[in-house]
Amino acid sequence: MMDANRANWDARTPVHLASSFYGLEEGLDPARWFAPFEWDDLGPLDGRDLVHLQCHLGTETLAFAERGARAVGLDLSDASVSAARSIAARAGAEVTYVQGNVYDAEQALQGRRFDLVYTGKGALCYLPDLDRWARTVAALLRPGGQLYLVEFHPLLHALGPKPGADDGPELLLRHDYLAGRGALHRDARYTYTDGPAVEGATDCFEWMHGLGEVVNAVVGAGLRIEVLREHDELPWPRWPGMVRTPSGWWRLPEQAPRVPHLFALRASAP
Repeated sequence: MMDANRANWDARTPVHLASSFYGLEEGLDPARWFAPFEWDDLGPLDGRDLVHLQCHLGTETLAFAERGARAVGLDLSDASVSAARSIAARAGAEVTYVQGNVYDAEQALQGRRFDLVYTGKGALCYLPDLDRWARTVAALLRPGGQLYLVEFHPLLHALGPKPGADDGPELLLRHDYLAGRGALHRDARYTYTDGPAVEGATDCFEWMHGLGEVVNAVVGAGLRIEVLREHDELPWPRWPGMVRTPSGWWRLPEQAPRVPHLFALRASAP
């Protein structure tokens, strides 16, 4: 299933490179993918060794380099890593990109240790085993190093609009919040960006992970949780009717129930 995902992300990459969603033709703006609280939680990055797991095109990874981190990006997709290297070269950024399965990150990164592991915003759903992921993160950290995870809230994945054009804009529970049913097989002919259909490999597998599963995986790997946030904004409008906020991000309209769209977790190694 992860081989299928790798092929699908290879096929997605040219669509994403040309999309207005990423807007690479309009000029890079890596900071737009970050909420202000992320920089507060991360603190100064100058001189810190940072690895961004599941980095895709590396657009977020560039923001860490801009703030002085010695940044490394790792991704499963060969096509994504190749594109990330090209984007960084055009930006004049010193970022190293490595191809590898996140579960093999220790070997792919040749035993290197980091002050900070960053991941999220659409990463964990492509991993079947969070306990193994958390152990990998712990192995990548130096003593006192930190994991910072900013991920779509499992409630966001569980909600969806009512089916049917005449059924109204209300959101319903459409998908699992908790794990336990195995992988969800999707037809990823169209991805989360604009643009044409993906050509070639369109099979994609995703796994649901509740917030408790994430927390327990991190704690079980020996990391100490320092911050856990829930946030009601997204960097783009996931559903019709979302409104833009002063931060430039998007949330449900004022009359809608307030529900979390993202969560952030910071944890430290002993």
